[in-house]
Amino acid sequence: MTMIEAIRDAMAVAMTRDPNVVVFGEDVGYFGGVFRCTQGLQQKFGASRCFDTPINESGIVGTAIGMAAYGLRPCVEIQFADYVYPAYDQIVSEAARLRYRSNGDFTAPLTIRMPTGGGIFGGQTHSQSPEALFTHVAGLKTVVPSNPHDAKGLLIAAIEDDDPIIFLEPKRLYNGPFDGYHDRPVTPWSKHPLGEVPEGHFTVPLGQAVVRRPGTAVTVLAYGTMVHVAIAAAEATGIDAEVIDLRTLLPLDLDTIAASVTRTGRCVVVHEATLTSGFGAELAALVQETCFYSLEAPVGRVAGWDTPYPHAQEWDYFPGPARVGEALQAAMAG
Repeated sequence: MTMIEAIRDAMAVAMTRDPNVVVFGEDVGYFGGVFRCTQGLQQKFGASRCFDTPINESGIVGTAIGMAAYGLRPCVEIQFADYVYPAYDQIVSEAARLRYRSNGDFTAPLTIRMPTGGGIFGGQTHSQSPEALFTHVAGLKTVVPSNPHDAKGLLIAAIEDDDPIIFLEPKRLYNGPFDGYHDRPVTPWSKHPLGEVPEGHFTVPLGQAVVRRPGTAVTVLAYGTMVHVAIAAAEATGIDAEVIDLRTLLPLDLDTIAASVTRTGRCVVVHEATLTSGFGAELAALVQETCFYSLEAPVGRVAGWDTPYPHAQEWDYFPGPARVGEALQAAMAG
């Protein structure tokens, strides 16, 4: 499966197993979503369980919170992560706080899916990576898959979870495979699958990172598209880097991170979002706090520019293998 097919299959599995699961958002019904992630769901499950909404992100999320408090399990789509800001108040002030404010009487089993990052030359209003805005909020869980297998397993786990989940889908990986060895797109919309995806129901546990490339020289922390870039950079430089795919940013698997950094003594953090106040800053601080006496070099960060998202220069904006490779070499020289 491609990641799109895996995400669609995850929703179909969840809707088949639980009649309380509903899917809605802008153009997700008859049209099947702007990226076709929900294609065929309305035809299979009916217009009462997969339906279109007005262009009103606050209304989409607010309605979903009410449904979740009532006992349903909404899985809603925000067409692009860039569009989520009108719904931010609903997410932060209502969904994230509902369990605590009600002393556990109400929960918000709600999943908010949204395409994130660049790769389609969508410019600054279709290409942002806002994950740090959600990891800052107590009560939310934030997930970023890097491959179709995890996308399906993590999405089913998110839908079945009793807390609100922000599920960010890197659009550069939607139709894969992503060629991480280049700083420019190479057939970026190839239809070849990235990997095998099991049929039927399975879950990938939230809060568990995974080592994608074992190594002994330096630990690289990445998620989403940057996992593939980090692996490509390690192989291009010949540095024996251990690449960890975080998968879930909150809750964060600090045990896996600390075990790796303690062993390697070096760490580089890679993400597509802007550098300042990005999630990489939190990762760097946690590594410094937990692994200080094991570090043999400063924790490095490779990220996007601190500018509005560029349109024509987006492949320069992305951390590519060359920039990540330079950071690996700097860590080894430290």
